Amino acid sequence: MRKKITKRCLMDKLSRPWRSVLYIPGDKPRALDKARGLPTDAIIFDLEDAVAPDAKDAARASLGQALAQGGYGPRAGMVRINDLGSPWGRADLNALSSARPEAILLPKVETAEDVAALAALMDGSAGFSDTAIWVMMETPAAILNAGAIASAPRVAGMVMGTNDLAKDLRCQVNATRSALQMTLQTCVVAARAAGIVAVDGVYNAFRDDAGLTAECAQGRALGFDGKSLIHPAQLAISNAAFAPSADEIDLSRRQIEAFEEAQTAGQGVAVLDGRIVEALHVQTARRIIAQSEAIAALEA
Repeated sequence: MRKKITKRCLMDKLSRPWRSVLYIPGDKPRALDKARGLPTDAIIFDLEDAVAPDAKDAARASLGQALAQGGYGPRAGMVRINDLGSPWGRADLNALSSARPEAILLPKVETAEDVAALAALMDGSAGFSDTAIWVMMETPAAILNAGAIASAPRVAGMVMGTNDLAKDLRCQVNATRSALQMTLQTCVVAARAAGIVAVDGVYNAFRDDAGLTAECAQGRALGFDGKSLIHPAQLAISNAAFAPSADEIDLSRRQIEAFEEAQTAGQGVAVLDGRIVEALHVQTARRIIAQSEAIAALEA
């Protein structure tokens, strides 16, 4: 089945920063209001884990009012609904059709068929005509099916659910997350093969700046586009970690310049700072420059 990608989703994947993706409970009006002024690249409006069962109806109402009011600017916004097998998932989806959310984040995904079921429901509503699907990668089955899930209809991004994964795997998670490395890398590979966004899981100790900094650095080294966050205090560290550094930007510009000069001289490669610069290096350099420009535009 050919994957359906909307024009807006394609634009987002190519240019939009995803350095910080902040969870905001859907049943907390003050938090929903405060999020309008936070320096986060994206918001996950949460109707699932952050909302108690007896508060689900109130959460839908408060979130619906917040989305209708708007004011979230250029921040990407997605709503994490409850899974469709729960008593609340379909009610969440029905309540959101008039809000026209940018994306629906589906939890407890295990197969591409789970995504197809949600896509079929969304295809039947005009309110979701331009809405993408994101998926939580939080079960062992999801990891085993990561490639098929990433290529499923409407899927534009993956968010790691590392807490749930650790629980289901019965593994012990240390500072290096060695027990989760296979799952993290599998999802990055699947996301890159499908051309979608990959966001790392949360860091639970939100007052531990050193630990968060280290985990962000690890996530970026693995290839993630950004990190999901549980507290606004984590935003600055994540934004800095997943943004190109001044040295990276400078090197990228010099690589592009050197390669273009080599091409003008009829050469297929260039030499810069004693290293070969090929077309593949220039592709990376152009992506870094584009990302830095997108971040600057967002922050402006």
